[in-house]
Amino acid sequence: MRTHAALRHAFIGLAISSTIGTASFFVAAEAKAQTTELIVKIGYLGEAIPEREPLSLVEVVATDKGMAGARLGIEDNNTTGKFLKQSYTLLETIIPEKGDLHQAAKDMSAAGIKLVVAALTADRLLELAAFPEMQDALIFNVQAQDDGLRISGCRANVFHMVPSRAMKADALAQYLISKQWPRWVLISGALPADKAFADAIRRAAKRFGGEIVEERVYEFEAGARRSDTGQQQVRKQMTDLTQRLPDYDVMIVADESEVFGEYLPYRTWSPRPVMGTQGLIPTAWHRSQEQWGGTQLQRRFTKAAGRWMLEEDYTAWMAVRSIGESVTRSTQADPETLRQFMLSDAFQLGAFKGQGLTFRRWNQQLREPILLASPTMLVSVSPQEGFLHQRTPLDTLGYDEPDSECRLNP
Repeated sequence: MRTHAALRHAFIGLAISSTIGTASFFVAAEAKAQTTELIVKIGYLGEAIPEREPLSLVEVVATDKGMAGARLGIEDNNTTGKFLKQSYTLLETIIPEKGDLHQAAKDMSAAGIKLVVAALTADRLLELAAFPEMQDALIFNVQAQDDGLRISGCRANVFHMVPSRAMKADALAQYLISKQWPRWVLISGALPADKAFADAIRRAAKRFGGEIVEERVYEFEAGARRSDTGQQQVRKQMTDLTQRLPDYDVMIVADESEVFGEYLPYRTWSPRPVMGTQGLIPTAWHRSQEQWGGTQLQRRFTKAAGRWMLEEDYTAWMAVRSIGESVTRSTQADPETLRQFMLSDAFQLGAFKGQGLTFRRWNQQLREPILLASPTMLVSVSPQEGFLHQRTPLDTLGYDEPDSECRLNP
């Protein structure tokens, strides 16, 4: 009974401390509030590129992927902003596939929008960053995972919210090495995105001591993606693809295009775990994440969007919240002031990851833990214990400063 009473008193004390802390924040914030309302305009820019139909009927088909996360971020910013005389608005623009990106940039600039959440491929992102109208803007990449954008294609007006492929591959590799599963078979698709993730896995193996004992490429299409006939054909394909392999611990699949990877679990010739782009996946966010207050974010998003939060929703939410946090702390909304603040030691983004997130100065990539999740459960979070770095363990994920040609903010 004394233990229960002590716990009860501790919880009461924690609640009081939290209330006092919250009140103190708003008192301090109101002291810095604008005398007139500060209106912060944010643009969301995407391209309507058709996506493949998911292999599974239970997979979410989201027509507002990314945009729904940005909307929730605006709502969160306005919750705090109303105390500080700050108002946030979102202008959503989706251009057709291969549409006029320059005209969209001109329209945003004409509307006074210099803070842009970009859900674009790597080549389109670089195109957007090069337009004259965007030279004094801040662009937040929430979709393109290409490592080249962080190694040699860095742009001073682009911040990366989505983890790179190298960050995800390193997160997975650290977990496998910590589990003493060093022997891997790599099965990759034939499309460019699949090859890019396979390259990241090869790099991670060399970096952390994994051994890729054999590689294979999936080169044939399933007959029907959901019919019984197609399932029968797929069963034979997966068996043929995975037999006569040397001894291995895990099978890593590189199938970002979602052509065959979902068919591998439970259909491999030998009983081995499947991970990578399917099975156990490294990701910025997952619907099973409930640690560090994550359940609160999940529930608010589900209520607002009518579905669970996807990775691109989360990265778009972080982009909008990074703007909100920077405006709140700096009491300014011009891009250059916000850029300098986000790169300073004063910036930390609370993103339900157990620690404040910061940006790498040399390439403006957000440092963040990577979740490792099965279809329905969170399994682990990288960086794993024991992987150290002189700056922060988060910099063990992805290309470190010496490995990158980028020197944006020396």
